[in-house]
Amino acid sequence: MENQGGEKKRVVIIGGGVAGSVIAHSLQFSADVVLIDQKEYFEIPWGSLRASVEPSFAERIVINHSDYLTNMRIVVSTATNVTESEVITADGHSLAYDYLVIATGHKDSFPRTRSERLSHYKSEFEKIKSADSILIVGGGPTGVELSAEIATDFPGKKVTLVHRGSRLLEFVGSKASRKALNWLISKKVEVLLDQSVNLDGVSDGVYQTSKGETIKADCHFLCTGKPLGSSWLKETVLKDSLDTNGRLTVDEHLRVRGHQNVFGIGDITDVKEIKQGYLAQRHAQVVGKNLKLLLKGRKERKMATYKPGSAIAMVTLGRKEGVAQFPFVTLSGRIPGKLKSGDLFVGTTRKDLGLNPDH
Repeated sequence: MENQGGEKKRVVIIGGGVAGSVIAHSLQFSADVVLIDQKEYFEIPWGSLRASVEPSFAERIVINHSDYLTNMRIVVSTATNVTESEVITADGHSLAYDYLVIATGHKDSFPRTRSERLSHYKSEFEKIKSADSILIVGGGPTGVELSAEIATDFPGKKVTLVHRGSRLLEFVGSKASRKALNWLISKKVEVLLDQSVNLDGVSDGVYQTSKGETIKADCHFLCTGKPLGSSWLKETVLKDSLDTNGRLTVDEHLRVRGHQNVFGIGDITDVKEIKQGYLAQRHAQVVGKNLKLLLKGRKERKMATYKPGSAIAMVTLGRKEGVAQFPFVTLSGRIPGKLKSGDLFVGTTRKDLGLNPDH
């Protein structure tokens, strides 16, 4: 979609994850929009662990960008540079912008196409199904949820979870950590805290921990944190807007400090809150509103402000249970399980993108 006589402003969005997909969807009819993403699809991140134990679930969480972004250009590549007026991509495009949104979250290597991603889930499933013993490395939300999914769907398998911290789920309160630990133990998951595993020196399915313990496992899953997707910005005009942790510094409108026409959303920002998908979606909604206002030539002082989210965290434990921490109360058992485990919010996320919630 070219600029017809220059009447539509150009918005470039870098990153098609949970934040980028929402803002692209909301702006596609308000401007001349380009989405730059290294893959052809959006994946609902909170559904991915269920998809490893139930491949048909993957069909609902891996969504081609072109299915919900019908009125924009999608460039499947990686952004490599940003100037005051354009974005350069690895495959040689230079894309001019009037407004830029950076939503590159955390670095992850995903296959390019939806069908490759679906076959990746099938092979994860086969790997779990054919193993008698499985080692999970990392006791954050990913490691805990994956252990719980496996323990629920394949109760006969020996699951060992190794975590270098002194408690699971360090990003939430100790009460929720304890509940998750007790639940896993009740499902016969062996949990080893305060130790790490050397994944380089593995022979014949024997793993060594930093405390000298030996773990036998047919396969392992690495569930540790991913680096921020911001290192590429260090060589760009935005380099002075990164803080010491590599996060983009943004103001209360989620505009990148020092740049009038650049916004940052999602995990890459320095907003003081737990980095979670549903908050990234809220960032996208606020910036979507602000851009619509600016695109109509309205005054900047009318822009919406973003209020950091309070600590609400939900970790699912299999199909029916979970732990949830709200600002003043920690719940475990069926209620948070109902909130998230049943469908993992996948139906509502699909609906928000204008898709059929069920398939």
